[in-house]
Amino acid sequence: MIEAGDFLSAAKRQGIDFFTGVPCSFLTPLMNAVISDREARYVGATSEGEAVAIAAGAWCAGRETVVMFQNSGLGNAVNPLTSLNHPFAIPTLVIATWRGEPGVKDEPQHELMGQITPQLLALAGVHGEPFPLAAADIEPVLARAVAHMRATGQPVGLVQPKGAIAPRPLDEARAEPAPRVAPVDFGGGASLPRRMDVLALLRDKLPESAGLVATTGHTGRELFTLQDHVGHLYCVGSMGGASAIGLGAALNCEREIAVLDGDGAALMKLGNMATIGAEAPARYTHVLLDNGRHLSTGGQATVSAHVDFASVAAACGYRFAARASGLAEAGAALDAALAVPGPRFVHVKVAAEEVAGLGRPTVAPREVARRFRAHLTGAT
Repeated sequence: MIEAGDFLSAAKRQGIDFFTGVPCSFLTPLMNAVISDREARYVGATSEGEAVAIAAGAWCAGRETVVMFQNSGLGNAVNPLTSLNHPFAIPTLVIATWRGEPGVKDEPQHELMGQITPQLLALAGVHGEPFPLAAADIEPVLARAVAHMRATGQPVGLVQPKGAIAPRPLDEARAEPAPRVAPVDFGGGASLPRRMDVLALLRDKLPESAGLVATTGHTGRELFTLQDHVGHLYCVGSMGGASAIGLGAALNCEREIAVLDGDGAALMKLGNMATIGAEAPARYTHVLLDNGRHLSTGGQATVSAHVDFASVAAACGYRFAARASGLAEAGAALDAALAVPGPRFVHVKVAAEEVAGLGRPTVAPREVARRFRAHLTGAT
């Protein structure tokens, strides 16, 4: 059994100081230590996949990260681990608890995941290290993990068994609810604008130093076609993760961060909006480009017509929320949003129109991530 404070101190000595995750009773001592430590940063996520994406954004802003969750949520993390961390070579230390460990009595819902947890992490490309069970083992394990992450750009996993960490009390400041705003309706014109035209409009309104995170599918491809820039991150997978990536980046850098989201992606990870509202990054703009379709997969309808996204954002604590359905109106909404502290949300209805001959980013994801990190940290 080890002390949570010893683990946290060793992690900080290795340069790891950003933590995010979803609670588990096995993790309670370590989470309590991180939340109580004024030098470390912890962001509570609504899902394990969201936590992985938040950590990826924090890494892009220069932090070294840990993602913590119960192994029952490992399935939720597999998508970003394989389609975000792997292709972009974004490292993070994954601590998954071992509920249902073979030979240890647990609840029936943990039995199968307990049997396959180490293998599932390995299949997801997460290199494994043994969880340290003695104080003398903590530093060597973390040193090996950090060395592997720096050499490969890939995550490392520790599977934490029951009772591995001694109990630790929680010292957590009480968060006050965010003030609620009323969504502003900017209206629309006679026809819906093309998404590409709204992207061009936003790109012109943001400072050159801004970071843009574009969701997977046609959105990132259209942004690349308009202009390739070191401040662009084109998500080629991890659907629904763009807003969480943007959150991780916005919490850890001084640049404006804009997320270019889609209706299908936003609906997939709607819980991200609650975390964004609670964390309240002041330099964060969330633009939802809603064509009501999964356009890149054949044009199947989403359920966005039944959702008032601006009201959802306002209810989640965004400091500004607006709707628009015309190009001029979208421009006015973006101007109003950028004039106030964030997080800001602008829902723009766009035409379900494909761009003829649309290409794909020609820069490899690994390079996209590294130049984006250099841009956000001022290394360019």
